[in-house]
Order: sequence, then structure tokens, then C-alpha cells
Amino acid sequence: MITFDRSAYDGFIFDCDGTLADTMPLHFQAWSESLEQKLGHPSAFTESLFYRCGGMPARQIIEMLNRDYGYHLPVDEFAHEKEMRFVELLPGIGPIHEVIDVLHRLGPEAKVAVASGGLTDVVRQTLAFLDFQVGPDEAIKFLVGSDQVTRGKPHPELFLRAAELLGVEPKRCLVFEDAEPGFLAAQAAGMTYIDVRPFRANIHEAAKY
Repeated sequence: MITFDRSAYDGFIFDCDGTLADTMPLHFQAWSESLEQKLGHPSAFTESLFYRCGGMPARQIIEMLNRDYGYHLPVDEFAHEKEMRFVELLPGIGPIHEVIDVLHRLGPEAKVAVASGGLTDVVRQTLAFLDFQVGPDEAIKFLVGSDQVTRGKPHPELFLRAAELLGVEPKRCLVFEDAEPGFLAAQAAGMTYIDVRPFRANIHEAAKY
């Protein structure tokens, strides 16, 4: 069980992929299939590199691939293609129970937001598969996706925007994350974070970090 001093925080911010939802293997599958179809051969975007990029928006990853591997992928077009392939795979996702348990324990009165490197509509669909909606009377009050900010993780803008929506000072926010870009973003925002990876040892992708 994930434990923390609830009285030390007024706001709680959750990443989605790899934190609430066991989506990382499906994201990697979507990347691999989309890249191979576009390039005509397997890409240099290995599984280990993919996990190191956890939490980064698709556009940033594509820009990195173009820069570092000489690809000429159309950034917006290919980001859309990859996300649409991921949406097709969504029925295969499952919850990360240890983190979902935290949401249930916080209760509907808590100030909770999800801040994700994914696109808002895709993250909303992912949460719906986990039986979560977003709204003032729901367990998750706000959702901030990468398309709502100008800079994604590891920049703190996503988390700072979530804190603003919650009406909570950044230093009074607790972040739940599973990847280095998210840890760096939380630190840069002046927030405390919990690395959820040790609490999901039963999730098959954990060993790949």
C-alpha cells in the first residue's frame, strides 16, 4: 500500500500512463507498429529508449527521433497516427491497483488532477476504461494533457497548470509518477513526488526501467 501524510498536502496530481493505467506496453506497441509502417523497417526507438522517455509528449519524442536518427517524420501527422493506433489498442489496458487504491482512499472531496504527457482526449478515454470520469463531482476534478500546455515534461508547466486549476500552492501538492521526466517536472514545480514503480511489482513493464 502507498502511504503518505495526507495532512501535509492540499492537492494530489497523478500521471496516467504507467501510473494509473497499465498502458506502457500498448504505447510501445503503437510506437513500434506506426514507426515500422512509416519507415518501412524497424526503427531505432527501442523499448529501453521508450521507457526512458516516459511522460514526454509524442511531439517531443518525434522531434528527438528526427534529430538523433535522421528520420524525417512529419511531427503532427505522425503523432496523430501513433495516438490513433494506441486508441485502437485501449481495450487491452488494465488498472494499476496500488495507485487506483490511493484515489479511492482520497475520496471525492479531495482536490485531485491528472497531468499527463498524452493528448487530453486520449487520456480521457484511457481514464474512462478505468471507470473514471473528470468533473467537479468526480474523484478526478481536472485533466491537463500535453495539448493544453506549450512545454511537456520534464518542464513543470503541466504540474503547475494542474495546481492552478486545483487552487493549491505547488509546494502543497503531492505528485504520483512513474518516469524520470515526470520526477524532474515535479521537482522543478517545487512539488513532492512519489515514485509508484516499487508499488506495482506485479505489473509486467516495471522491470524494463
